Amino acid sequence: MFSIVWVYKVEVVFDGFRSHKMAAPAQISQDELEELREAFAKIDVDSHGHIGTKELNDLFKAANLPLPGYRVREIIQDLTKTGDLHDGKVTFDEFANVVHGLKSTEVAKTFKKAINKKEGIYAVAGTSEQSSSGTQHSYSGDCPYLFHWLRMPPSYLFESLSRYICSQHDTGSTNHSNETYRTTFISMSRTIHKYNNSSWSENLNLALNSASAIGCHVVNIGAEDLKEGRQHLVLGLLWQVIKIGLFADIEISRNEALIALLRDGESLEDLMKLSPEELLLRWANYHLEEAGCSKINNFSSDIKDSKAYYNILNQVAPKGDEEGIPPIAIDISGIREKEDIKRAECMLEQADRLGCRQFVTATDVVRGNPKLNLAYIANLFNKYPALKKPENQDIDWSSIEGETREERTFRNWMNSLGVNPRVNHLYVDIDDALVIFQLYEKINVPVDWDRVNKPPYSKLGSNMKKLENCNYAVELGKNEAKFSLVGIAGQDLNEGNRKLTQALLWQLMRRYTLNILEELGDGQKVNDDTIVTWVNDTLTQAGKGTISGFKDGSIATSMPVLDLIDAIQPGSIRYDLIKVEDLTEEEKLNNAKYAISMARKIGARVYALPEDLVEVKPKMVMTVFACLMARGMKRV
Repeated sequence: MFSIVWVYKVEVVFDGFRSHKMAAPAQISQDELEELREAFAKIDVDSHGHIGTKELNDLFKAANLPLPGYRVREIIQDLTKTGDLHDGKVTFDEFANVVHGLKSTEVAKTFKKAINKKEGIYAVAGTSEQSSSGTQHSYSGDCPYLFHWLRMPPSYLFESLSRYICSQHDTGSTNHSNETYRTTFISMSRTIHKYNNSSWSENLNLALNSASAIGCHVVNIGAEDLKEGRQHLVLGLLWQVIKIGLFADIEISRNEALIALLRDGESLEDLMKLSPEELLLRWANYHLEEAGCSKINNFSSDIKDSKAYYNILNQVAPKGDEEGIPPIAIDISGIREKEDIKRAECMLEQADRLGCRQFVTATDVVRGNPKLNLAYIANLFNKYPALKKPENQDIDWSSIEGETREERTFRNWMNSLGVNPRVNHLYVDIDDALVIFQLYEKINVPVDWDRVNKPPYSKLGSNMKKLENCNYAVELGKNEAKFSLVGIAGQDLNEGNRKLTQALLWQLMRRYTLNILEELGDGQKVNDDTIVTWVNDTLTQAGKGTISGFKDGSIATSMPVLDLIDAIQPGSIRYDLIKVEDLTEEEKLNNAKYAISMARKIGARVYALPEDLVEVKPKMVMTVFACLMARGMKRV
């Protein structure tokens, strides 16, 4: 039986990823700064922390603050005169100050009202990797779900998260559907120690490395940070975990009924390009349209009066049409309540009848908290999608291909490095090569960002701009990274050729892994033979058997991996719990799960899946041994 670290199950009710710089103007609220920061990140695709003046107009548009060209030019002139413009670059702080200084009615209308701290938002300070000046993150203190589930007051979460991060539940699930992501971190029950002073770091290493393996950005976060309760890191990590869990099944290959959301004149390919957030918005509007109601444009300002939620709940509630599913009547009389808070509370009482009250309180709805409301609507969709797979439509069902294990590994690896935008659909989201350029920089291949076309792209010629980027990406791979890209052109990346795109991604991932080993080895070059030699030397010194290479058949039992883990950290493997001889396929998989979990537990950031060991996939096997080598080289 297996055990789950149920970080996702925490019914989080805090705004875990909402932050702002302490130096920013006090008159701009946290919500406003979050919106500005997200807009800035869309334009600052290389994550350098600044943009060029040529991109300032696009930045105002991305922030829903369109300004006339002459006004943007005046702003640039003002920044130049005051000395706030350095080498033609605009930082986020400078942009925030500019927005604060704008007094036009058009700009003021786009801002939300500031949230009063007395209304139940608690702020916690910390430092992000983007800023040394300090950040604040907040969570909703008037919502009991998180702390009730953990059976502790808020202060305990931050003082000693390690005591509560593991809540064990048995399951036999091994697929990567929503149920598995809901549980978030898969491990053998024998892998997790009950909390004590000597095991907390191993348990939290397991949690962190497992979080990374499912695509959480955990750079600059360590077990010590969680144990010491560094609030901004804890909240940020938990929000990522929850979002991944909620969005796992909001994807057409896993839920073909989403095709019901196709619009007239739209192709299946167009629908498959939508992000989970965009699909959720379209789903909400689908049911609002069915109810004869006005559509919404967001899950913040447009849902503050709760009326859209009332109608969605009424539409998706079971009507008793399906055998064995009893009807649930939704009372929408509360929609006539005059006060927003009372109306929202009545709406949530109806949501509770569906078991979908999680993530928000009436206050969160009325404030239009974007993240909590997104979680609320995603949870409602997962439980009651109320969509039917369309019949008698001219749809090429064969074109809907599920994500392979290798594709999922690549996607999670990229997301764990913090690429922007986040990759939801592997080929669709990298068709302009912006993510690939960021990966090049991760492996120390310089990118000339002046040659890169950046969004927002104009409708006319947008694909040409993306193709130019892809051509440059292939050029960098051949000339700078010295990759083997024979037969690969920019068009292959742009059109999402699965085989050829994966060929480039594999070389990026491999180089990233080898670079880590070279840094630990003081620059000494590393290749596959180097890794095999180190593995065998380490195994031999521990009196254990060796491997012939990454295709060695013994790897299917996971014993070489388990032996190497035990050689790196003696006594860590419980051999009495491992089946060694005459293994069935299920027993091989059990060994592999234990091996992957133990590798993560001792501090190796492994992205491969247990099935990769059982099937002896050489590429993924190589990454497992390379990550263990990196861990072994860190020994004092």
